[in-house]
Amino acid sequence: MLFYEVKGGALRVRLTGDLDHSAATRLRGELDALIAQTGAKRLLLDVSDVPFMDSSGIGLVIGRYKLMARRGGSVAVVGSNERVDRIFNMAGLYSLVERRA
Repeated sequence: MLFYEVKGGALRVRLTGDLDHSAATRLRGELDALIAQTGAKRLLLDVSDVPFMDSSGIGLVIGRYKLMARRGGSVAVVGSNERVDRIFNMAGLYSLVERRA
């Protein structure tokens, strides 16, 4: 499930549930539509309610990073738990996206 708000030019999206193949496929289109609709230059992905993430979730984040970079924007992740944080570190995602507390 996806919840969002736009504040100060930033699109903050709270993701919930597992970020697996099924969820990533659905979320990809929803996120891209929100980014286009809002014209946001910053995307904040709140993953505090994501208990599990696989390679499809990694691909989702990388794809949104590329999309935002093409638009001259950026991506940050907030609320990562220990498990998701470990996946981001192992995949090298923190070299692409900012980690916020």
